[in-house]
Amino acid sequence: MRGRSWTTRSLALIATTSATCRRSWTTCAADASVLFDTDVLIWAQRGRVSAASLIQGNDERLISVQTAMELLQGARDRHDLRIIKRFLSELGFVVLPMTADIGHRALVYVESFALSHAMRAGDALVAATAVEHGLILATAHVRHFQGVEGLLVHHYVP
Repeated sequence: MRGRSWTTRSLALIATTSATCRRSWTTCAADASVLFDTDVLIWAQRGRVSAASLIQGNDERLISVQTAMELLQGARDRHDLRIIKRFLSELGFVVLPMTADIGHRALVYVESFALSHAMRAGDALVAATAVEHGLILATAHVRHFQGVEGLLVHHYVP
């Protein structure tokens, strides 16, 4: 029951976030779409108004396949799995698939940044997805993506 009310609250919060809360940040590219990192979605699921506002402020809601897998992997049981899938579905998130170009770019990122910046495979896949699609990455974990050339990052502060 806890999960059900948690999802209902987070969906309601995002649905009712006012239009005046739309983008309160300046993007590097005025018309660029946003790729949401896992942490932003988790904050929204936990009821954080700022995360809900960020999501609500974007008509096109995009996530990488890596983010989708991380969210689903966080499910404790089948009920949680249904809740997460409902959250993504009802908010209209589009999961961007893995491509050969994304995989290659992620490999290059790990080779380049694993030792110097401790870049992990999941972060490399998310960054590669954003760069390949020309998207701004919304994340609270900006340090995970330091040094990635061509990556536009919106630093979400919970």
